[in-house]
Amino acid sequence: MKFLRQRSRTSSASSTPVTVRSGVFDWRGHRLAYELYGDAAGVPCVLIHGILMDSVLNRDLARRFVQEGFQVALLDLLGHGNSERSTRVCDHRVDLYAEQAIGLLDHLRWPQALVGGVSLGAITALQVVERAPKRVSALFLEMPVMEASTPSAAVLLVPPMLVARFGAPLWRVFAHVLRRVPRPRTDWLASLMNGFSAEPENVAAILHGVFVGPIVPSFTARREIRVPTLVIGHGGDRLHVLQDARRLAEEIPGAHLLQARSILELRTHPESLWPQVSSFLHTEVLRRTGVAAKPPRKRAAALLGSSTRSKSNRTSRP
Repeated sequence: MKFLRQRSRTSSASSTPVTVRSGVFDWRGHRLAYELYGDAAGVPCVLIHGILMDSVLNRDLARRFVQEGFQVALLDLLGHGNSERSTRVCDHRVDLYAEQAIGLLDHLRWPQALVGGVSLGAITALQVVERAPKRVSALFLEMPVMEASTPSAAVLLVPPMLVARFGAPLWRVFAHVLRRVPRPRTDWLASLMNGFSAEPENVAAILHGVFVGPIVPSFTARREIRVPTLVIGHGGDRLHVLQDARRLAEEIPGAHLLQARSILELRTHPESLWPQVSSFLHTEVLRRTGVAAKPPRKRAAALLGSSTRSKSNRTSRP
């Protein structure tokens, strides 16, 4: 495992316009929606949102990836965002979400792509690389939910599931009111509002379904992953325990670990983490593809190269 040091730095994403288009495709009789950022010359990348959220969550991240040399697809999983709704619990297993991501790769005719996501999106990406390792060029895993987080996840997610299932009339009124509230310009907040605006039957099915079937690949399967991997974790969060991020970075050979200061840092202050993310993308992903792209900032590259040489510079414990 390689540690990336975090340094605050004043920078901003390029203001260069990014081409965006929306699309839909059929997956086993269900209509799934996606957004595509950047042009076809970019290296393929799929980013997946968190539970109950949608592609809006990752829009700013997609624009940043495009500026680094990628073409990014943001997938709305079944039951989320603009994709078809389903109230069947069995439709919302994590392994089936992974099959949907593979279906998007097929639809876009991408032989291979960087696959990543946040929370549920991160563990979905892990399921993708287990099922179709040749389709994944790299992994971008933000706050994965694994063994250490699962007990807290159950405690935190079961109450809203019960409210949605047994208090459906009350939830329906709340969702109706929330749908009428104008969405803010802040992507993560707009995405969260979209999630809680869904009908209670759909919400209950999603929250129940993720606990049905496998959540993450086995320890043995994780040790067999052989693609460049960046794991981002943070402390002080019982739903995304930092121990899971650290353990995953240790289990995947050659993985890099980057510790954020908070759950929202990559969304609210991305400039403090982006030099390290950019360095990983260029040195571990773009360089391997042979794509000519702008070189990463020298300081970020130095951080990536020196992060394993000094234990005193490693991320702090939560």
